[in-house]
Amino acid sequence: MIRVLIADDQSMVRTGFRMILDSQEDIEVVADVPDGVSAVQKTRELRPDVCLLDIRMPGLDGLEVTRQLAGPTVADPVKVVVVTTFDLDEYVHTALRNGASGFLLKDAGPALLIEAVRAAHRGDALVSPQITVRLLKHFNGRSAKTVEAPPKEPLTARELDVVRAAARGLTNTEIGAELYLSLSTVKTHLASVQSKIGARNRVEIAAWAWRSGLLD
Repeated sequence: MIRVLIADDQSMVRTGFRMILDSQEDIEVVADVPDGVSAVQKTRELRPDVCLLDIRMPGLDGLEVTRQLAGPTVADPVKVVVVTTFDLDEYVHTALRNGASGFLLKDAGPALLIEAVRAAHRGDALVSPQITVRLLKHFNGRSAKTVEAPPKEPLTARELDVVRAAARGLTNTEIGAELYLSLSTVKTHLASVQSKIGARNRVEIAAWAWRSGLLD
């Protein structure tokens, strides 16, 4: 069972998300809260598997909540998916930099919301398609200007294949199917890559791949 916390200052949004997620046999909403301070407190108290956060909330905004729950200095980070009406690039980049496992628009629809929760729980990242396109263009535009630090150890040919696939937005299952690898092997390769390049999640792996010019 995937345990979920919802944080949004609009009660109708919280109710709607709860109804959508509670309709799934493998998902349980353990709490819904109206502000950022409550989100941090309840998450630390209940330790849900996934947090759904809006960006604009009273007290603490969703970006700061993400940093406190999933940021680089957090010893035991929680999986965070930011779900918002604001898709400004600045918000997207900050959320992902602060450790978010996904970024969805509220109009993405129930199916994508459910899949984002499941993806975050699996360790995958799911970003709304229209945002993904902009992110990839952003990273590709910077790749010529950015000199990435070399990995601690060189990546193997297979690891590079997995990185390229992840950077194109494929899930672990899709990567396995494309490269004829088992799911556990894909996860092993991604874990090795994270260690070698100092990435915290697959979003950072994808960003590194684009900045390094691996998809040019």
